[in-house]
Amino acid sequence: MATKILIPTPLRSFTDKQDAIEMDGQTVGELLKGLTTKYDGLRQHLYNGDGRLRSFVNVYVNDEDIRYLQKEDTPVKAGDVVSIIPSVAGGTGVAAPALPQLSADEVRRYSRHLILPEVGMDGQRALKAAKVLCIGAGGLGSPAAMYLAAAGVGTIGLVDFDVVDLSNLQRQLLHGTPDIGRSKLASARDRIYALNPNVHVETHEVALTSANALDLFRPYDVILDGTDNFPTRYLVNDACVLLGKPNAYGSIFRFEGQASVFATKGGPCYRCLYPEPPPPGLVPSCAEAGVLGVLPGIIGTIQATEAIKLILGNGEPLIGRFLIYDALRMRFREMKLRRDVECPVCGDNPSVRELIDYEQFCGVPSGVTSAPAAEPAPVSAGGGLSAAASEITPRELKAALDRGEPMVVVDVREPQEYQISRIAGSQLIPLGEIPHRHGEIDRSRIVVCQCRSGVRSAKAASFLRSVGFERVLNLTGGILRWSDEVDPTQPKY
Repeated sequence: MATKILIPTPLRSFTDKQDAIEMDGQTVGELLKGLTTKYDGLRQHLYNGDGRLRSFVNVYVNDEDIRYLQKEDTPVKAGDVVSIIPSVAGGTGVAAPALPQLSADEVRRYSRHLILPEVGMDGQRALKAAKVLCIGAGGLGSPAAMYLAAAGVGTIGLVDFDVVDLSNLQRQLLHGTPDIGRSKLASARDRIYALNPNVHVETHEVALTSANALDLFRPYDVILDGTDNFPTRYLVNDACVLLGKPNAYGSIFRFEGQASVFATKGGPCYRCLYPEPPPPGLVPSCAEAGVLGVLPGIIGTIQATEAIKLILGNGEPLIGRFLIYDALRMRFREMKLRRDVECPVCGDNPSVRELIDYEQFCGVPSGVTSAPAAEPAPVSAGGGLSAAASEITPRELKAALDRGEPMVVVDVREPQEYQISRIAGSQLIPLGEIPHRHGEIDRSRIVVCQCRSGVRSAKAASFLRSVGFERVLNLTGGILRWSDEVDPTQPKY
């Protein structure tokens, strides 16, 4: 009976783009001989000039490496699956003669790596020679950078321009309580050097843009995407494709995480998965939606793992595979990804050959416009509220309430957020319930929509106007600004 042989993405161009081939044979050697006879182009990738299986090609029968079985004489039976894992897939191309030596201290530090046949001295030297750039020193960048440093990656670059906030410490382990208010890069550099003084940390305290991305990426071997917004995510993807740099991708949302490896030769890119970004505001950020603190630790560690595998040229990276993790159910799922031949960036005939305006691409308003934006109508008019107003500040709301204006504050956050802080007398109707509960709102009053920062409440206000509410205002800055300007006893989160 035929045995299935799984063909990795880099070798599918030699098998008529098939990802699985069925061959007859009693041993692994017989299967591979039949495979290379049928697809002669594979021979030079699997065997050296002496006819021996190349050292950088791993072959598995089911989940077992044949190096630890009977090598090419390993027998196969009905139902077995043979996987070819070429270690060159996604490699960084670090030349062996240029690999640095390890000091005696480094040998002791990395001893648990050195006794692994998949790493060994040469692999550890490759790690020392490698350069990985982490985009972001936050939730995903924290575990990734720490494990890359612990593993001995020689140069770790960090791109970030934020400062440490108390709310970061629930998940961003690069930083501690004494670091609040410090530059994240300064905090991260100190933490990494404390973990491993043998690595070199390069900090780039800038916003990543189309103007600087290619120059920032060019010296590095692997790019690790820890971004938290769509314009930067598409920017990272396109820059990686244009430069031929592997992109160890990760993202997190509430209890779910995602990971993959994009922009490798022959593999898909992020645009193959998501050709277009969602409309602005459709997908809330972690600041709005929340995130389980340990989740970025899991996904960031997976990203670091993928980066290390790409450097070593070993194992089977997440190329053409999209990993989804559900923390609530403790379940991993894997989706198959294929390169889109019509992808505008990595397809057969790409139309994107240089970096573009990614804020415009994602529909995010730019900070610079050709003409000044129209000012919101003033909320005050002759001591009362202007009928043309669309927004109201916390101080204006407080004054209106003190005057006894006929108002109702509709809090569109979730119940758990309402427990943290609230405006006295506000009516809780979560944003998702507004469409079928707006009948509970008194139309005779002026309606003020309020959320954490003003984003969700703006959507609620827009919806209420669309169903006939005549006097609807959005509280600019939400409960956070209310806490700053009106009631500092309300906790900020």
